[in-house]
Amino acid sequence: MGIDLLAICYLIASVTFILGLKMLSDPATARRGNLIAGGGMTVAIFGTIFLYRDHGRALHNFGWIAAALLIGGTAGLLAAKKIKMTAMPEMVSLFNGMGGACAALISISEFGRLGAIAADRGELLIILAGVIIGSVSFAGSMIAWGKLNGRIKDVAFRGQHALNLLILLLVVVTAVYLVVGPQDMATILFYAIVVMALIYGVLFVLPIGGADMPVVISLLNSFTGVAAACGGFLYDNKAMLTGGILVGAAGTVLTILMCKAMNRSLRNVLIGSFGVKAVPAAGGGKEQGIYREISLSDAAMVLAYARKVMIVPGYGLAVAQAQHACHELEKLLTEKGVEVKYAIHPVAGRMPGHMNVLLAEADVSYDNLLELEQANEEFPTTDVVVVLGANDVVNPAAKSDPSSPIYGMPILDVELAKACIVNKRSMKPGYAGIENDLFFRPKTSMLFGDAKKVLQDLIGEIKNL
Repeated sequence: MGIDLLAICYLIASVTFILGLKMLSDPATARRGNLIAGGGMTVAIFGTIFLYRDHGRALHNFGWIAAALLIGGTAGLLAAKKIKMTAMPEMVSLFNGMGGACAALISISEFGRLGAIAADRGELLIILAGVIIGSVSFAGSMIAWGKLNGRIKDVAFRGQHALNLLILLLVVVTAVYLVVGPQDMATILFYAIVVMALIYGVLFVLPIGGADMPVVISLLNSFTGVAAACGGFLYDNKAMLTGGILVGAAGTVLTILMCKAMNRSLRNVLIGSFGVKAVPAAGGGKEQGIYREISLSDAAMVLAYARKVMIVPGYGLAVAQAQHACHELEKLLTEKGVEVKYAIHPVAGRMPGHMNVLLAEADVSYDNLLELEQANEEFPTTDVVVVLGANDVVNPAAKSDPSSPIYGMPILDVELAKACIVNKRSMKPGYAGIENDLFFRPKTSMLFGDAKKVLQDLIGEIKNL
């Protein structure tokens, strides 16, 4: 009995996927883990190209395969090199959508090759699961990509959720009929399922906006993983199956954790359409009061003579590409004997882990990043909190105003610190479209301007003290 080299390649790939995923949990090893997992994928790809046999027949379209690898590899490399940190969430959505599309195309290809009559019921069920989940993931990810980069607006209309449920029910009923019923209209029914799944993917994501987008991105990522696992079943490809299961499981766990961080159920996220419309100021449009501004020189003085400073990064920091200036401010304050840490909310930014990636790019020590619970324990002993572009994750209305859309969502309790300096471009509401009570609190001072320029000016002022 000869050695199955392809099986060994797939085993190597599977082990590297698991090892790489484990290493991604720590910023110190994340880069190496990514390279290890990528190396395993390379082994699996070239093993498939040169070692795969189907009934004794090897692959032969090497020209087309090489062209696809060259085009796809070049496009991916250029996109990753040129992408700005602010555009990272939409790139994740775009790449995730491509994964869903690939999984759906695999199922479509296998249905075209086998047909409903030739395929056994189990195989047909896997084909249908792959094409449905992959199509929903692709269409939903494309809408998420458009919403994140501003090309597509949130859209909601009366009866939208009922329509979504109706389409989903039609997809499921048609798929069940195709598996158990007569096969005389199999092709028509199959492509009807594809079209309905694509429509459902669009309508499913279209009304969702605001702070729910990180949850939706995570959920769609898990969909792509499950769809890829279906392709692994179809081809008996161990590496594809393992990778799909890992992505699906990790995405599902992350989705649950994100919902927990927002104190909302997944059902509430999906049908609540949180953030679709801007709402009046907290408390039904009551008068908020007067906010207080602080000058750069006064802010520099407060920070330089503080004992403990906590920085809360948000999407505004990413927009301004100010992570390096933020790290420079941290180092300057540390040299002056100030204890500086970062408070990271799980849903800050536009995707899971957005702030962690942003700060890691600037070589901020992972030991200085505090999660929600840790940060909230330290705010009462903090002299100054600097909020850089964060909004909804520090809004006290989540705790005090039952009429607020974010009521019940765990927030960073920055108001417990002795003083709070909030940097924003203007007084406009955040991504969820709601007013922030924090801006009008007695201990809060507003420091308006682009985050990068403000931080650079603060650094200059502190150096001159």
